[in-house]
Amino acid sequence: MSRNILAIIQARSNSTRLPNKILLKINRKTVIQKIYENLLQSIYINNIVVATTNTKSDDNLVRILKRNQIDHYRGSHKNVYQRFLKTSKKFKADIVVRITADCPLLDIKIVDKVIKNYLDNSVQYSSNISPPSFPNGLDVEVFSRSLLEQFKNKIKSDYDKEHVTTYFRKSHKIKKINYFNKTDQSNIRLTLDDYEDYINIKNIYNYFKNKKFTIYQVIKFLNTKGKIYKRENIRNDFDELGEGQKLWKKAKGIIPGGNSFISKRGDFFLPDHWPSYYGKSKGCNIWDLENNKYIDLALMGVGTNILGYSYKPVDDAVINSIRLGNMSSLNCKEEVLLAERLIKMHTWSGMVKFAKTGADASSIAVRISRSFSGKDNIAICGYHGWHDWYLSSNLNNSKNLDSHLLQGLYTSGVPKKLKGTVYPFNYNDLAGLKKIIKNNNIGTIKMEVMRNINPENNFLNKVKEIAKKNKIVLVFDECTSGFRECFGGIHKKFKVTPDIVIYGKAISNGYPLTAVVGKEEIMQSANSSFISSTFWSDRIGYVAALKTLDEMEKNQSWIKITETGKKIKNKWKNIAKKYNLKIKITGIDALPSFNMPYLNWVKYKTYITQEMLKNKILATNSIYVSMAHKEIYLIKYFKVLDKIFKKIKSFEDGEDINKFLNSLAAQSKFGRLN
Repeated sequence: MSRNILAIIQARSNSTRLPNKILLKINRKTVIQKIYENLLQSIYINNIVVATTNTKSDDNLVRILKRNQIDHYRGSHKNVYQRFLKTSKKFKADIVVRITADCPLLDIKIVDKVIKNYLDNSVQYSSNISPPSFPNGLDVEVFSRSLLEQFKNKIKSDYDKEHVTTYFRKSHKIKKINYFNKTDQSNIRLTLDDYEDYINIKNIYNYFKNKKFTIYQVIKFLNTKGKIYKRENIRNDFDELGEGQKLWKKAKGIIPGGNSFISKRGDFFLPDHWPSYYGKSKGCNIWDLENNKYIDLALMGVGTNILGYSYKPVDDAVINSIRLGNMSSLNCKEEVLLAERLIKMHTWSGMVKFAKTGADASSIAVRISRSFSGKDNIAICGYHGWHDWYLSSNLNNSKNLDSHLLQGLYTSGVPKKLKGTVYPFNYNDLAGLKKIIKNNNIGTIKMEVMRNINPENNFLNKVKEIAKKNKIVLVFDECTSGFRECFGGIHKKFKVTPDIVIYGKAISNGYPLTAVVGKEEIMQSANSSFISSTFWSDRIGYVAALKTLDEMEKNQSWIKITETGKKIKNKWKNIAKKYNLKIKITGIDALPSFNMPYLNWVKYKTYITQEMLKNKILATNSIYVSMAHKEIYLIKYFKVLDKIFKKIKSFEDGEDINKFLNSLAAQSKFGRLN
């Protein structure tokens, strides 16, 4: 049975920023005519009508529509929802295609894709804006007239009355589908809202003259001969976003990448839906800017809060130190006390140097090692931060770290003269390490002791033997693994000692502090170089670390979080087995992770995060386990995960995952492979 598909162009003349914008001329035709002519090319649309207001300001618009034999309907100025409903009734629509009059560059192929999505799938609402991935100015929405009828009595707020479809997009009762662009271009502005937009759009039409063109041709033109108009791109549905999502969009315009720490970027979790910002945190709970409370079964401060958020004994010690003064012209005694404590824990060591970040500590260790050995070249295994010395590995080959350890790390700004100084080797690849040492005059081996892969064939001890034989400084990076499975570094578990070990993250439970612990004769080489920074001397980090170590030792935190991690791994395995899903579980017990070897894994991972978020849980496919992860939280997590795994099984059996995703798939700029 054929269905009447009606395109309704929502239009009014009294725009605040650009009055009468829909009547401006582009190649001798008004904007409204351009949109109308574009829609005429659709293979699905049966009729097109302009839904405008019954106010006097739109009288001229109506005269122009009549002159050009374009159907119209006049309705409420404020209640646009009602205007759409009455328009659809008058023109006997079965299906409505909603178009706004600020889209003169509308691409009919995209319009038809959104309509086809609606027709081919058992959905009630289809669009390309929930979330947006196409440039602003190509918005299309499709829904039935019966849906307008069904919810007419539930549209109460002025906002929903004005924006027509916001209620549909927010409702979990309505089955929806979204048409995604191949790449997210939602930051590109091609809408008509002010005079500068108008000039930009005129230039595009003038370039293509009277020829038909697609949006991809437009973007190619703007990239090569024109300019992509990228002001702050706030859509009409901006108010639908949560406070954290709004702030994240703003942040991306004024902070490179949106923030200063890549691991906390919302696009890596759930684009346009991740809360992004917090108001407070306690235990393993986080409250966002709208006071929504979440269970954090994901990052726990990216591994920093091993005892839990706002852990009172540590916070009290820090607050007291602030009252006494955090900085002065003299040194704080806690620096010495912490150094003594760490040396006592590591009887093979003799000196300690402190910093604030893992990347700084790594660079300190490298500087000291180079000073001691007299050799520049380094063999690395694992992730070691953002500094030049580390990224220079990719100067030899731009994909050097892709094939070995990391993906997507760029070298822009890294001095080319560092090329040939850093050489990556794979974990458990002893032969690869030996080859690097043989050919490259290596003075330092710097490696993560363990992340996702267990050492095989006594790998760590053999690395130490090679280092000793070749008079190479062995540096263990335990910024992530330290204090999780042992009181100290995980190297203790394997009974192998390095020349230098680096600690960060968990050592001070969320307060900035990292430590470089090493043998005295090597650490003394720091005096032959210059290693110094003002804020390495503040009191807070030392106080927090001392108290954190006290609490760890008292509670035997490493034993408890390891036991919790083992439970999590077993439960993952059992639920996957229940639904006959393939699963690969990796990581140390205190930092477990999993993936599924399926073609759609990235989408499944995104779906996991999406569904967990609906249940007020922050989760992905790995967990930094903390002392705050009590059984009550795990019970809720696994109850939700059971349903998610069941659904993933249905996706593997043929159900379309795309119909259930409310966002683009999570982005992945880099991946840690060890």
